[in-house]
Parts: sequence; C-alpha cells; structure tokens
Amino acid sequence: MIRRIAAGDRKIMLHVNQWMAPKWIRAWMLGASRAGDGWLWIALGLMLLLLGGERRFEALAAGLLSVGAGLATFFVLKRVTGRERPCAIEAHCWSSLLPPDRYSFPSGHTITAFAVAVPFGLIYPSLLGGLLFCAASIAASRVVLGLHYLSDVLAGLAIGAGLGLAAYLLVMS
Repeated sequence: MIRRIAAGDRKIMLHVNQWMAPKWIRAWMLGASRAGDGWLWIALGLMLLLLGGERRFEALAAGLLSVGAGLATFFVLKRVTGRERPCAIEAHCWSSLLPPDRYSFPSGHTITAFAVAVPFGLIYPSLLGGLLFCAASIAASRVVLGLHYLSDVLAGLAIGAGLGLAAYLLVMS
C-alpha cells in the first residue's frame, strides 16, 4: 500500500512540477506558503486577544494546545519517516522557494494551518469559511511549489484537524 501511495505521489509531483501555472496562481501559492510560515497565525491570535470577546482565552488556549501538539507530532514523524522532499528529487520548473528542513512527511505548514483553523473556526463560526480557505490554500501551495507530496499534505490535514478538534473539545468542556 505504501508503494502505491508513493508511486501516486511521484506521478502527481512530476505532473505538477512541470505545470507552468499562470502568474496569479503563482502569486497566490507563494503568498499562501509564506502566510503559513507562522506570522498569519500569530497576527490572528493577537487580533483575537484584542477583539475576540469573552471566548478569546478559550480560543487561544485551544489554538496553542493544538499547535503545540501538532509541532511535537510533526518533529517526531519527520525524524521517524525521513522521507525526502520532492524538490530534492526533481527541481521545480518555476518555484525557487527553499524548504525549511530536509524531510517531507508530514507537512508542518498544513498541520499548523488546520490546527489553528479548526478550533478558532469552531469557536468563531463566522470565521470558519475564511480560516478553512486559508488553511486549504497553504496546504495546496506546499504541493504546487514542489515542497511536499500530496500524501504529506493529506496527512498534515488529518493530523492538524484532528488535534484542533481535540483541543477544542478539551478546552470547551
């Protein structure tokens, strides 16, 4: 099964890496990837601290808990799996972004994005659509830019969303 996933990942990676995306998609993907570096989530946390009303401390606690658990999971899995990044195997045709580390599985940007989006969106339902759009854009950018395989991002989504939901349930109970 792992071989089938890896073969599918490689096929998708080769196809995506040869795609000369339109300029607007390039700008969107580069911007989304950079937003996932952490500054967007810090800014959102500060905004919620200032403007988040009576549930702001629960929201921040759930977000910090899920992100902390996500980072711990990310570091362990990266070291255990040791999967090389797509850009280490084949150069991307237009993206020159350098990866933050050597290993690919799972996507830390995606884990963090969904670990923040899920609890914040559950506590502030009016923000849920925008938060999920941002998280999905960050996840997609990692594949389009050749920094991750699709399975890395799907695993990151599942881990981040699961941890976000667990943190929400724990903090709000």
